[in-house]
Amino acid sequence: MNIPARYCTGYLGDIGVPPAPSPMDFSAWFEVYLGGDWYAFDARNNVPRIGRILMARGRDAADVALTTTFGVNKLESFKVGTDEVSAAALQ
Repeated sequence: MNIPARYCTGYLGDIGVPPAPSPMDFSAWFEVYLGGDWYAFDARNNVPRIGRILMARGRDAADVALTTTFGVNKLESFKVGTDEVSAAALQ
């Protein structure tokens, strides 16, 4: 179809949807270029969502790996969280 697209990776909180019993997790989605703008699409959730934290964009998952390690490694801790901020709080 010759539509420009790109792979996106990051985090997606529970803003605007019922809270999930599990904590927020790493997420992936894609963006397509239509009519002069980039639009996000999420095949996993298949509903419009807000609050994405974009970490990287690329051609595919290998293009934008969050970590690449060689040898023995141990991740001690890594936490990401989102909170909804009202428009009044931004003024």
